[in-house]
Formats: sequence, C-alpha cells, structure tokens
Amino acid sequence: MVTINPVYKRLYIVSSRGTDYGVSSINAEIPIPKNAKEIEVITNSNNPNIKIGAKYELDNIGGEQGLYRPDSYFNKLSDDGWIELEDKRLGHVQFFEKKDTVIAIEIHEDSFDIHEMNKDAKF
Repeated sequence: MVTINPVYKRLYIVSSRGTDYGVSSINAEIPIPKNAKEIEVITNSNNPNIKIGAKYELDNIGGEQGLYRPDSYFNKLSDDGWIELEDKRLGHVQFFEKKDTVIAIEIHEDSFDIHEMNKDAKF
C-alpha cells in the first residue's frame, strides 16, 4: 500500500511486515525506513566511484558498533528487486544491484550511508 503523509508530503510504502518505508532522495528505487532521518546528501565525493550519496540516522540499525546486519531492511531491498552482490562485500559495506544501478550501503551503529555508484565504478 502506498500512502502520502499530508504533514510532510513524503511518500511512504507500507510493507506486509508492518514496517513503513519511504524512498531515498538520491534514487526513488531505494527504499528507506520511514523512521530514518536523512542528515546529509553527498553530491561531491573524493571517491571517483561514487555518483551521489546520502547519510541517514536510525537508532540501532547496525547494533553495537554496527556489527549486525539489518536483515529486515536487506529483505525489503530484496523484495524490491535489489540483488546483493555478496562477493563484493567489504566489512560494513554491502553492494546491491538493480537493473544497471549499483548501490553501496555502509552500516554503522545508529546510522547508514547509501551511495549510488558510477556506471564505470571499480570496487
């Protein structure tokens, strides 16, 4: 079900599991937990592989020191057609692909970063 919050005029997607999701400001194909707060958009990265990125705050998304995988969020990405590139995983950074777009998600204790990679990115 899709709803629009009239106060914030933000699109939310309600999953069958009861968790609400909105969409990322950097790419509308990327679901973001509704209770995550965007704190920064990264438009100019020193990393030549990154096209654009965003940082979100979300209490305890990665558990203590970001050591735990947020399975419910990653399941939502999978449900929406994102395929995890498990062979590209680098510690706290997981890569997902949908169509011809690759994103990197870096998990921290109370925040996460999403980066859309350039088409010719080397990772």
